[in-house]
Amino acid sequence: MHSEVVASRSAESSPRGSNGSNPSVDAVSLAIIEQLQEDGRRPYAAIGKAVGLSEAAVRQRVQKLLDQGVMQIVAVTDPLTVGFRRQAMLGINVEGDVDPVADALTAMPECEYVVLTAGSFDLMVEIVCEDDDHLLDVINKRVRTLPGVRSTESFVYLKLKKQTYMWGTR
Repeated sequence: MHSEVVASRSAESSPRGSNGSNPSVDAVSLAIIEQLQEDGRRPYAAIGKAVGLSEAAVRQRVQKLLDQGVMQIVAVTDPLTVGFRRQAMLGINVEGDVDPVADALTAMPECEYVVLTAGSFDLMVEIVCEDDDHLLDVINKRVRTLPGVRSTESFVYLKLKKQTYMWGTR
């Protein structure tokens, strides 16, 4: 397990200020984010030295970035090491309104990533399961039975070559 800084992507923590506008992220804040992406446990004093601010100023900026939903500091696990041996991406086509299906998928703990797309699928969903039986149960009994789901296509992960959370600063 390691700590990562993740730029916010979820609807619940969208990076919007109280007036509905996107918060401004200046070059110094981006440099702080980059420092935390390299090591989410890096001390504020070390970050301050790297970006030219005091420890207190870094602490304030980090808190503001967290409060605005610009980033999250989270522990990222390797699913294989914590008992989840099967991952898959699921392409889903929906009849009618996509939002209710997306909302239902978002509520499922196995669905780690739910995105509305343009293209061959209406939704792409990353699913993390304990094993093939668990994956089959999720797809067959829970996803395909949702009202509005017309079809699904599964892309089972054989090997993960790269997973990074460095987007947003480089």
